[in-house]
Amino acid sequence: MSIPSDLRSRKRLATRQGISNAATRLFFERGFDQVTVDEIAAAADVGRMTVFNHFPRKEDMFFDRDEEGRELLREALQQRDPGIAPIETLRLLAHRLAEEQSPYVCFTAGSQSFIATIDSSETLKARARAIRDEIAQVVAVALSECAGRQPDDADAQLAASLLLATWSVALLQAHQAYRRSQDPAAAKAVFLAIVDKGTIGLNVALADTPYV
Repeated sequence: MSIPSDLRSRKRLATRQGISNAATRLFFERGFDQVTVDEIAAAADVGRMTVFNHFPRKEDMFFDRDEEGRELLREALQQRDPGIAPIETLRLLAHRLAEEQSPYVCFTAGSQSFIATIDSSETLKARARAIRDEIAQVVAVALSECAGRQPDDADAQLAASLLLATWSVALLQAHQAYRRSQDPAAAKAVFLAIVDKGTIGLNVALADTPYV
């Protein structure tokens, strides 16, 4: 009997999540560079090739929410209220994610383990930088689509680069604030204050463009 496609999909997602959970636990316990793919496969009770079928690179198991985050940004711009400028739409998204305690904007003991694991691995730091650049390009394309411009529009490229720089600084400063205070609310306030300040700068830099 063939397995219904929705059941296959659920089983595939469950296997992927199991691999990711096992990998994350091992990365937090021992450090990213000290864990092998074979050890992850054993911990997840799957074969080595199954791991690679779901995650082409070991780093993908750590940054397993990467594509979901990109889609979140795309959707925010594609489904925005026409009365709200694209840059303001992204500022409001940051506030919504913080209020919802989204895993992307979360300041807890668990998030500290995530940051510490990155800091201890040159491989993860390099991948984090690459992801930031890739997300900037995703945002640039989505912004240009909002304005009916070409994907390589200079204003969209500038806006996306400044936006990612703002959010990166905001996240790093908020995680540092949490380490000092162990207060999630204080860390969230730091994050949002920097996002808001950066948005002011973006609005000035992109004045007279369709993005503000």
